[in-house]
Amino acid sequence: MSDPVFDIFIVGGGINGCGIARDAAGRGYSVCLAEMNDLASGTSSASTKLIHGGLRYLEHYEFRLVRESLKEREVLWAMAPHIIWPLRFVLPHHKGLRPAWLLRLGLFLYDHIGGRKRLPATKVRDLRQDPLGAVLKPGQGRAFEYSDCWVDDARLVVLTARDAADRGAEIHTRTRMISAHRVDDHWEITIQDDSGHTRTVRARMLVNAAGPWVSEVLSGLIGGNESHDVRLVKGSHIVVRKLYDDPRCFFFQNADGRIFFSIPYQGDFTLIGTTDQDFDGDPASVDISPAETDYLLAAANQYFRDPIGRDDIVWTYSGVRPLYNDGASRAQEATRDYVLKHTGGGDTPTLLNVFGGKLTTYRRLAESALEHIETALGRRGDRWTSHSSLPGGDFSVDGFADEVENLQTRYPFLSTENARRFVRAYGTLSRTILGDARTAEDLGPDFGCGLTGAEVRYQVEREWARSADDILWRRSKLGLHGARIDRSALDSYIYEALRASG
Repeated sequence: MSDPVFDIFIVGGGINGCGIARDAAGRGYSVCLAEMNDLASGTSSASTKLIHGGLRYLEHYEFRLVRESLKEREVLWAMAPHIIWPLRFVLPHHKGLRPAWLLRLGLFLYDHIGGRKRLPATKVRDLRQDPLGAVLKPGQGRAFEYSDCWVDDARLVVLTARDAADRGAEIHTRTRMISAHRVDDHWEITIQDDSGHTRTVRARMLVNAAGPWVSEVLSGLIGGNESHDVRLVKGSHIVVRKLYDDPRCFFFQNADGRIFFSIPYQGDFTLIGTTDQDFDGDPASVDISPAETDYLLAAANQYFRDPIGRDDIVWTYSGVRPLYNDGASRAQEATRDYVLKHTGGGDTPTLLNVFGGKLTTYRRLAESALEHIETALGRRGDRWTSHSSLPGGDFSVDGFADEVENLQTRYPFLSTENARRFVRAYGTLSRTILGDARTAEDLGPDFGCGLTGAEVRYQVEREWARSADDILWRRSKLGLHGARIDRSALDSYIYEALRASG
């Protein structure tokens, strides 16, 4: 018996590939997705973790992108209130940099062009009176405070993939596409998993959502010649000890015209980033450079009262953004908008290439991709994702505290810290993981920081986790507390869980 012919085969398990898979599966298309590493192991887990309109994009006249992004903030917040929540950003004004009238105009547009409904509007602050001003160097005066949203980026990808699979999509991680050829009216695609097993898959349409590897897939495996459409831009971040207790974030201007953020992170830390520079190496081995580290430290030390140095850095991460090459002279000016291009049609199987994109617009990118898919394969269903929930996100945007309280009522052995962590990661699915447990011991071995066997089994069986890094750095950020994690015991437990799950 021959393998079935899928409607769509997707290369890439980042946010764009998983978003397209979820939307397509929800409309009734048969979908197969292959990711050569773990889900969100590339660009999608190396972001600044924001669902935002992109205030600085207004300077480059990207009004359509900003408007679409602003409209998506509250849509995505409602879809996933466990992993997305509002933040307030404080933007100090400085003479000699962007003038106050320009900041006011930009923030006026930011408040009004995107259909803001629940997020609070911009306010003017006096940092000489605001307690947050005390963490900055003397001389800070007027500042603007505005709204955006935070997201756990890697979990956004995993939950999107989980929902796609629940709707019928096949999701294959650690599976590489090694060739693709048009044969009559379909694609014949050879994939290989990390054990060396190969399989031939047939599909009526191929979607190249490989992120930084989109050109490699296009030119090396398919035989296209559109690699000039991609501009790889590297962004790096540093995570340091917590610099202040206030929940608000800073949006800082640098004298070179760039901007950077300072964001409270994982309770005990502060996230600072990002850089922007062109990249021409291997995206699989991207890392922060000494020059980028120096740049971010120097930028932060221009503002904060207490200086920070290399000894304060607890973690760094870098990612490569596959931007559409619009000919901008500087990396930070390159468009963050997405571009979709397809070839084929009629009797020739279609190829859809995805260039650019950002976390905030992934859902809209998927809807745009479905327009191309409908053209090639015929319409199967209406748009549906704007009023949907991601797994565990079926509660109100202001219901997080109630979910934590309810979880502790049902499982009184949970500390408040662990209850909050569960709801932030799994939302209403926390009860699925905790099950009938009456004591902490019922959850199996404790590997540290509240990570137990029950949670690890769930991540292996339902979230494609295959290694300790999958769990500690993508399914969670417990890796930041590495000294408190029994890594050896966790590795052994994952191995046994994988054997048990087949």
